[in-house]
Amino acid sequence: MDDSWLGLQDKVIVVTGAGGGMGTKFCHDLAQQGARLVLIDLSAEQITDLANELTNQYGVQVLPLVVNVTDEQQVDQAVTKTIATFERVDVVVNTAAILHFSPLEDLSLEEWNKELNVNLTGYFLVSQLFGRQMIKQHHGTFVHISTVAAQFPETYSAAYSTTKAGVDMLSKQMAAEWGQFGVRSNCVRPCLVKTPMSAGFYADPKVEQGRSRLVASRRIGNLDDISNTVLFMASDRSDYLNGELINVDGGINVMMQDMIPKPGGRRQYAIDHRYDHKG
Repeated sequence: MDDSWLGLQDKVIVVTGAGGGMGTKFCHDLAQQGARLVLIDLSAEQITDLANELTNQYGVQVLPLVVNVTDEQQVDQAVTKTIATFERVDVVVNTAAILHFSPLEDLSLEEWNKELNVNLTGYFLVSQLFGRQMIKQHHGTFVHISTVAAQFPETYSAAYSTTKAGVDMLSKQMAAEWGQFGVRSNCVRPCLVKTPMSAGFYADPKVEQGRSRLVASRRIGNLDDISNTVLFMASDRSDYLNGELINVDGGINVMMQDMIPKPGGRRQYAIDHRYDHKG
């Protein structure tokens, strides 16, 4: 992707969950564009190694910070350190999240609260505290990683779907209240994408084949598909998008009717009966 077209050179970009597979991908692609990065994660070893890797490979300035996004004081300190180092913040990419599988009737309150704290309260704290700085600057952009499961329930992952639905509304709330201050907020919503979190789903080729048939583009997405969208949403090229939910799903959201079987298959049925129903 053309660096000059996106205009991310020297942008100060905060990435939460930077040590995870998806976060690491975003950091590499942003660094390749010349952005200056603040890496936020719980693992000191992971983000220190990543910071060194990004600096050595791309020659960009990187600030690694060990932060629990559910701790208000730690997030506030991260804002202070970011401004002390870079004097501003241009973009925040909210990536940190966890996923737990359980039938709803068996989901413990402890696990519910854990996912709520990380997936929603963490997004709120990071957004609020960095958002205050953006309001002062009169510019800033948020890109939140949500999921199509925020709209269509991911069965047996009730806390995950519910918290991500909250992220969608939080993002819209931010856009509605902070747009007047030059602050944008949008969600990127992947579905059927191979990520470190979902890699196990595709160990069986039949599973991948079956899932691919549900997608209009007839393939499973990859990290590039998500990252390319995140980079666009972080850039000024998307400057008039605010409060949007961008589905990165290969078109699965338009395939509902196609999932309903017809004799011989839907395409063949249409061919065989194309002249049967004239108005």
